Parts: sequence; structure tokens; C-alpha cells
Amino acid sequence: MEKMPRLYVEAPAEECIKGGKVTRDCAIIHGGVEVWLEKGEGVPDFVEAERAKFLAKEVYDRFYLYVDGTEGRMLADAILILPDGRTRIYLKKGDELLILPVEGYTKTIIANVGNRVRRGDAFAAVTTKKGEVHYLKPPKTGTVVFIDEITNRPHYVYYILPEE
Repeated sequence: MEKMPRLYVEAPAEECIKGGKVTRDCAIIHGGVEVWLEKGEGVPDFVEAERAKFLAKEVYDRFYLYVDGTEGRMLADAILILPDGRTRIYLKKGDELLILPVEGYTKTIIANVGNRVRRGDAFAAVTTKKGEVHYLKPPKTGTVVFIDEITNRPHYVYYILPEE
């Protein structure tokens, strides 16, 4: 079974801490310092709740809820931790994502979450009912941050964070 990335999304301080303890897994960013805490751990003394940014752990499959589907912009700050546990992708509120649908008779995923896809390289392939294979290529170079599988219509939607 493939491991899932972990997602932390911006949340109010009240959702993360109560009485000096963390009520759910959270990341606290304060003055350029990141503090990663698990449920039940105490908040360090140097953290000032009014000046810190709190990111609460969220179910990765709910990533699409934090993206404006029409404009393709992030609705909140987020941190994505890939399954290797070391690679982190920082997404800021307002960051523009490429939202690319993959529709066809059969679909083959080529690039997975965390993979860098270059402009002109295939990230997915679709086969038509006639047996023709079409390779889908992104318009910009970027990193795949989420692949949404739409269940009521058999297709995927790629979310790619483009490079500057």
C-alpha cells in the first residue's frame, strides 16, 4: 500500500491549542521557526499565539476544498509533507495552481504527487475507445501536489504548482 502525503492547513489558534496543550496534530510557525506538535503535547513557552501561524493536520483527500476551483488559487496556507517524510511543499494563500483534467476511455497516471513535470513532458495518458493513445502535457513546468479522482465521472484532476 502506498503511503499518503500529509496535509497541514492554516487554522485558528483555538483549533490547535487549549490550555497550553495541542488538541490535534499541528504545525506552528513563529518568527521563522517551525514547531511540529502531536495531539497532547505542550506548546513551547516562546510561542505567542497572537503572532504565530497555526496549521492543523487535515485529511489529504480533502485538499481540493482549499483550492478555488474556478480560479485555481489556494484559499489558505498549507504544507504538504510527502511520504518520504523529508520533502515539504509550502503553498501560500493566493498561489495559483494548474488544474488539469484527465478524461478518456482508459487513463494512465504517469506523474504522481511530488513529481516535477516539465512543460511538454507527459504527466498522464488517455486511450480513446478507438484505441488511440493521447499523452497529456502541462502548459508550464511544475510539481504535482494533488491528484483528485472524481467518482461520479471516471476521471482524474491534476493540481500542479507551477514554477516561477
